[in-house]
Amino acid sequence: MLTELIVDDFLYDGVCAAFLILADLSLVGRRSAAANSQSLLHFHLDHLDRWFKTICLWAVIRPGDSQSVAFDHRRESTTLLLRPSRFYFHRASAFTTFLPSNPTATAPRLNARLKRTDARMSTPTANGVANNPEMEYFEKNPVPKALPKHEALAREFIDFHLHQAPNRRIALVTSGGTTVPLENQTVRFIDNFSAGTRGATSAEYFLDEGYAVIFLHRQFSLLPYSRHYSHSTNCFLDFMEESDHVTGQVVVRKEYQDQMRHVLEQYQTAKRERLLLLLPFTTVTDYLFELRSIATLMQPLGNRALFYLAAAVSDFFIPRERMEEHKIQSREPEDGKLGSGAGKQLVINLDPVPKFLSALVSSWAPKGSMIVSFKLETDPSLLVTKAEQSLERYRHDLVIGNLLSTRKWEVVFVSKGGGEKWIRVPKSRRSKSISGVESLVGKAERKHGPEPVDLNGGTVTEGMEIESLIIPELAAMHSETIEKAAR
Repeated sequence: MLTELIVDDFLYDGVCAAFLILADLSLVGRRSAAANSQSLLHFHLDHLDRWFKTICLWAVIRPGDSQSVAFDHRRESTTLLLRPSRFYFHRASAFTTFLPSNPTATAPRLNARLKRTDARMSTPTANGVANNPEMEYFEKNPVPKALPKHEALAREFIDFHLHQAPNRRIALVTSGGTTVPLENQTVRFIDNFSAGTRGATSAEYFLDEGYAVIFLHRQFSLLPYSRHYSHSTNCFLDFMEESDHVTGQVVVRKEYQDQMRHVLEQYQTAKRERLLLLLPFTTVTDYLFELRSIATLMQPLGNRALFYLAAAVSDFFIPRERMEEHKIQSREPEDGKLGSGAGKQLVINLDPVPKFLSALVSSWAPKGSMIVSFKLETDPSLLVTKAEQSLERYRHDLVIGNLLSTRKWEVVFVSKGGGEKWIRVPKSRRSKSISGVESLVGKAERKHGPEPVDLNGGTVTEGMEIESLIIPELAAMHSETIEKAAR
């Protein structure tokens, strides 16, 4: 049995700390400062199995020194070299330890690997201690209540495919917008326009390409397959009728049966073969905790993992310590009575959400996995430049740029060494869009290429979903990456 142990390490308030994240174990970490600015690391790993409850790891480390740390359990031990620097621990060599799951059985091997948080996520403060916004964010915000359940579901889903189809690729598709609560007991929140169309549609085409899909989505946003009807301009009940007034049977109306049968067959196949896992989130904090956990659980997939980050993640939030506990009152107090005075202005100061893409690329995601992010702009002159800047900053595989007004008809791929590659729906196949401006198609392109050829010669006028062009292109790129790694 092969299990991955990941150690994320960093400096926090002058104390060297290392966090252990073990896929099947829960962790309680404790840190305390030792004399002479040394750091005492004391970890309890609880609930390892029914045979033993606690393992302790002790180490005294001076910043700048190298120390050997013995990891010992039941007379079997190994040594891990920790080498702290000014801002973060350097990556140490891999180590292996044995943890018996049965006192009389042969010990299973735990392949443990030390991973560091990207240095770009840590910036020095006036006293020389690292300021790590990413880790501070996770420390200061509570773990979502649903996270343990979602982790268990994701772990089981990944393990199932690792055993049943070892060569199958798994795509984590994020979809929909994140909310920013204004109160701890939330009545009001900041949201964005995303309904999850891109993510839900893309998930279907990933399934068509043979991927299993973990669909991390905003609760009540569009879902694969049901999206065809849940956000229709017609009420869902308009698709149905009573077959006759005697039996009272309800059936799909004849004009919709062929299309609904096709969608139903696809959905039932995905469900029967356990190819689709739906995990909801609501707030930006929910999303970030879920992303980190699922990415970590995907480590055993290696380069067969693909991250398709289509969620519209909030750029700003209110730190929990500044958030109102109860509903914000809309009127000033008067004569000691709340809500009895004149109406008042609401002024909100928002902090930037830490950029977690660096951590995903350098720490959370499996080595060799493909990571795809999105860049949405409204100004055509900025789109490609901003996509290139994002690729340079986070050093992942691909940025898909799209304009708000043309996103249903065209996107641009900006990749390492690949320049800009535009993907467009042929003019005769472009579906109508209330918010779209077709005259802006092509305006963001710096090197204008020919209009895409309609292989049907204009005879087919049914609207084409641009995701039907995006996902096969991505799947081909992913295949090429895997093949290069195998040479």
